[in-house]
Amino acid sequence: MMYVKVKAKDVRFTIPVPYVFLNVAISILSSKFVQQSANKWTKGHFERKNIDFTIPLIDKKTLKPIVQELKNYKGIVLVDVKAKDGTEVKVKL
Repeated sequence: MMYVKVKAKDVRFTIPVPYVFLNVAISILSSKFVQQSANKWTKGHFERKNIDFTIPLIDKKTLKPIVQELKNYKGIVLVDVKAKDGTEVKVKL
C-alpha cells in the first residue's frame, strides 16, 4: 500500500492508495483511447506555442512490473517535498 501524506497550515490528511488502484490507473492511462485523446486535447495548445511534441505512448507491460517491484520496498519514501509556505507532501510505500 502506498501512502500519500499532506500537511498544510490547517489540514493534515493521509490517503492510502492500494496497489490495485495503481494497476487500474496504469491500465486506464495506457489505453489507446486515453492516449489519443490526450494528444488531441494538447494539440491546439502546442500549435499555438509552436511546439512540436506528442505525448509518448505508455506501455502497460513495462509499468506493471515496476509496481510489482515496488511491493518489495515497503517503508521507502518516494517523494518528500516541503514548500516555503509550510505545505508538505510525502509519498511512502
